[in-house]
Amino acid sequence: MANIRITKRGKVYQYQFEIASVNGTRKYINKSGFKTKAEALEAGNIAYTEYINAGKPFKESKLSYSDYLDYWLDNYCKNNLKYNTVETYKSLINKYIKSKIGKYKISTLTSVALNNFIVEMVNEYDFSREYFKNILKVLKGSFREACNLYGIIKYNPALTIRLPKIDKEDEDIKHLYTKEEIDIILDKFRDNNSFICAFLTSCFTGMRTGEVFALTWEDIDLENGVIYVQHSVYDKPKDSLGRWYIGSTKTITGKRTIYIGDTLKTALTNYKKMQDEIKKLYGKEYKYYHIEDVKNEYGKVIENRIVINNNELEYENVNLVFTKIDGTYTGTDLIRYPFKVIHEELGIKKCRFYDLRGTYATKVLNNGTEIKDVANLLGHRNVETTENYYIRSIEDNRRNAVNEFDSKNTTDVIKSVIGFQIKEGEAL
Repeated sequence: MANIRITKRGKVYQYQFEIASVNGTRKYINKSGFKTKAEALEAGNIAYTEYINAGKPFKESKLSYSDYLDYWLDNYCKNNLKYNTVETYKSLINKYIKSKIGKYKISTLTSVALNNFIVEMVNEYDFSREYFKNILKVLKGSFREACNLYGIIKYNPALTIRLPKIDKEDEDIKHLYTKEEIDIILDKFRDNNSFICAFLTSCFTGMRTGEVFALTWEDIDLENGVIYVQHSVYDKPKDSLGRWYIGSTKTITGKRTIYIGDTLKTALTNYKKMQDEIKKLYGKEYKYYHIEDVKNEYGKVIENRIVINNNELEYENVNLVFTKIDGTYTGTDLIRYPFKVIHEELGIKKCRFYDLRGTYATKVLNNGTEIKDVANLLGHRNVETTENYYIRSIEDNRRNAVNEFDSKNTTDVIKSVIGFQIKEGEAL
């Protein structure tokens, strides 16, 4: 074992151990801030193991899959994936993966063991196929990095695992809004200007929910009828500074330019005029926000937080589009109460704000737009994503398509032979 020294510095403990000298000078690695001596010693042992393996974080023979998953979340996922994705993975790991296979050494888990785990999960739980796909992503991603990035296993046992056949059809939770439903919703909330304009923005552009509520007035060129989609909002556990952050779009192709028609252009123009008048009426009582950089321990900006201004200081305001009447920014919470009313009072069940995106895609496609162009409008990298998850055929369109085929392919001969009358002598 390494000669790790534990010393007390004030109310906390520190570990220290000697490393290779440089230019004849003795060098040390140390870290302080541990509440107990045991915690400092444990952390020191891990740090020393990393050091003697030239930065490799763990020894293959001893590391449990559970401990590795914690390391993977902290060191890979949090640095490479979006916050909501990390939170989803963390939930799946803690609920299902650790309890089932976390106790095994990562070096002993084989393709057979991982495949058995997936099959058992499918048999035990009545989840949708998409939910199981997320579990599979955790397995594949964690083992890929363990093998290719960290080098703590010799081969990747997750390469060949696949989801088994799932007989249960996924419940279709996507809702296709009709014109009548949209009219009912807009009429009900005609006095809630922020919700109405946000609803119409998604309805007429197919933007993601987070993209809509990340919009600033600088993103909207009303003169030329263009929206520049550059950001998305997400939330984290609330503290004294709030809970909303502004980040990049879901994918690289999500950053895009959307042209808007006269209806949405008029709505946004009138909404901005109203908002500007309200700002004058409220004066200093109107709520303004700025973007505050959140840095990691190395001083690198890792997140951009939306923070309300302190009236005593000067800030560069971020001109958020969809706020409450007094300027209060609530992110996507702005739609929470309206959709409760939509579900319970208006009786439009199982619909979501996000379903406006799929409705837009379906209607644009049915109007004759090429599927590739629809994918570009939605910010999808692959056309398959658009086809599989966002396009739904409308019943009337399917019926009309059948009737049109019927009329074009039915000949006089066909008409003459489909009477199927019983000829003389054929009756029993």
